[in-house]
Amino acid sequence: MPKSIARRKTKKAVAKRFKITATGKVVRGQAGRQHLLESKSAKRKRHLAKPQVLDSTDEARIKENLPFH
Repeated sequence: MPKSIARRKTKKAVAKRFKITATGKVVRGQAGRQHLLESKSAKRKRHLAKPQVLDSTDEARIKENLPFH
């Protein structure tokens, strides 16, 4: 029986939270949009809804956990 090639598994927790764009940037959702929304302004909530590009210093750590993306 031939030896199987070792492959890294995708970390599902990371896959659910981050997305890699076509240009290779990592996009994340913003915190602060789950509860206590009455006290936040409509503008603040609207801005929190938009995805943010992850800082380049954290990119390598996230991509490491998403080997097939």
